[in-house]
Amino acid sequence: METPNDSVNKKPKRLTSVVWNHFERVKKADLCYAVCVHCNKKLSGSSNSGTTHLRNHLMRCLKRSNFDVSQLLAAKRKKKDSNTLALTNISYDEEQKKDENISIGTIKFEEDQKKEVPITYQCISKFDQERSRLDLARMIILHGYPLAMVDHIGFKVFVKNLQPLFELTTNDSIELECMEIYGKEKQKVYEMVKKLHCRVSFTVDKWTAPENTGYWCLTAHYIEENWKLQKKILNFIAIDSSQAEDALSDVIIKCLMEWDLDRKLFSMTIDDLSTSDDTVFRIKDWLSQTRPLLSNGQLFDMRCATTLLNLIVQDALETLREVIRKIRESIKHVKNSQATQGKFNEVAQQAGINTQKCLFLDSQVQWNSTYRMLETALEYRSAFAVFHEHDPSYTMALSDAELELASSITACLKLLSEIINVIAGNKHPTANIYFPEICDVHIQLIEWCKSPDPLISSMALKMREKFDRYWNKCSLSLAIAAILDPRFKMKLVEYYYTKIYGSNASDYIKEVSDGVKELFNQYSMGSTSASIDQGPARPGNCLLLPSTSNDRLKGFDKFLHETSQSQSVVSDLDKYLEEPVFPRNFDFNILNWWKVHTPRYPVLAMMVRDVLGVPMSTVAVGSLFHTEGRVLDHYRSSLNPDTLQALICTQDWLRAEKEEPSPSLVHTAVPLFIDAK
Repeated sequence: METPNDSVNKKPKRLTSVVWNHFERVKKADLCYAVCVHCNKKLSGSSNSGTTHLRNHLMRCLKRSNFDVSQLLAAKRKKKDSNTLALTNISYDEEQKKDENISIGTIKFEEDQKKEVPITYQCISKFDQERSRLDLARMIILHGYPLAMVDHIGFKVFVKNLQPLFELTTNDSIELECMEIYGKEKQKVYEMVKKLHCRVSFTVDKWTAPENTGYWCLTAHYIEENWKLQKKILNFIAIDSSQAEDALSDVIIKCLMEWDLDRKLFSMTIDDLSTSDDTVFRIKDWLSQTRPLLSNGQLFDMRCATTLLNLIVQDALETLREVIRKIRESIKHVKNSQATQGKFNEVAQQAGINTQKCLFLDSQVQWNSTYRMLETALEYRSAFAVFHEHDPSYTMALSDAELELASSITACLKLLSEIINVIAGNKHPTANIYFPEICDVHIQLIEWCKSPDPLISSMALKMREKFDRYWNKCSLSLAIAAILDPRFKMKLVEYYYTKIYGSNASDYIKEVSDGVKELFNQYSMGSTSASIDQGPARPGNCLLLPSTSNDRLKGFDKFLHETSQSQSVVSDLDKYLEEPVFPRNFDFNILNWWKVHTPRYPVLAMMVRDVLGVPMSTVAVGSLFHTEGRVLDHYRSSLNPDTLQALICTQDWLRAEKEEPSPSLVHTAVPLFIDAK
């Protein structure tokens, strides 16, 4: 129905269909035309012709790119008889190429599909191939999709139907796009870290892969100026597992140099308790060449508290291994058939067992599942003890001694489970929460070592050996973090150390008191120096001063600090410790408390940001109960090491930027990294 262009006389008339937003109705002689405002094509505009042909032209119009036709598309969809689309016999022929061109917008994808969230759609004036390719690469990084998805036929069909103008990319091309995004995001993170007015703490996590390749994941932790706990994965480096221990110090030093963090580092938390002290010494020695470590390095070498707890759990499970095997077989026997289950229920009822819990088999990669299985099975202990009398085929009955051992060790697992649940209950666990939990373990180990049962006491001695190695390295940091909790201060240290050390407690309490004062004095001297050089002290300024050997007024800084103390000036720390403790409550937020009280304790607040930002655990919340180490999946471990690092680091940065849920809580089509099953 298209006609050649002619000169036309416009006849203004209000038309109700939305399609007339894109056409002008004109009349020439006795004929009416509809002239497309985009390409000037003339089509029939009489009332008898309807608007279907106009809508069809508009969707094919090559010059129509600046208008949103979502209303037209919606109207067209309403005419379809079914909402089910069948993808059969798909081919990209000429007819398909004439299909609709839809403007591409910016859409924010949310992981949680259970909640209806608004989708932000921002129409753009023209299709942008480059922008769309970058959006695709960012989507792959953000959600952990495989790079090879761009070669999947289903993906190609989807994209071509959605936007025929989009030029499909290849696996290699999308990898380059991801590396380009990594480079830009890395520069942004570098600039952000450079501007931090606080110290940074490191975690070092070890990962393995099926090909016997090891990986070190280095993550920076800090509390930013608005008192929010933050973390950034800085490096994910592949190394030969046989040389992992020897290469660790070199890897960390290289990372610190790459990010210019050698003068900002406060502490380093390693997930492996057995990591050699020589490795840490080499790093400390290198750092000391540019500036002395705080507290003579006593607070630098930290080990993962969760790793310690899981090692203790493994000792307990190993002691109970045979009993656990019998309990699993017993549960399998009971649940083998409905008849056996019914018979067991009758025996349990006759034995007076009144519990709502049901027997279940544990997941052997989650030790808290094993603990709950044991706890439930022990409630049916009297039923298991006599079940063989009712079912001769049941041969896994436990002896009284085995049941007592299971009961004692289950109590041990209960304590450890409660402690880890406390840690897991904090979305952003600060360092202050660990001291009371670790002290409870310490006290319990002392009691177990005194047990008259040789199995329990020997188990406790193994646990105690691991615990003491951790305690000797980390107890001072744990205690100082607890002191900086206004609900506890020195009182909590006094309370627990009296229980742990008895008559010798005063010596250990003094050691902690001297330690926190020494640390504060270093911050106090630094703030004085900062005020001289850079005006009013700002949290962290003292950490960024150049370390020059020709500063002849360093002695004056020390003199000024010492003489100020002799003038009866009450320091922030003294003022803080002398004031009453803050009442304990369940919704207390320590970072908010210090944010509010920073003006009252300006120097102490600098120290608090660094101490509370120390990561006492390197394990993600979703993996706290895992019995196996962290293992990279086959697909990711097959990637080029540089590409793998780019994907993991950039995903972490983008998720933080978009405030995406934690990776451990997000379902992805292909996980970026998985825990061993």
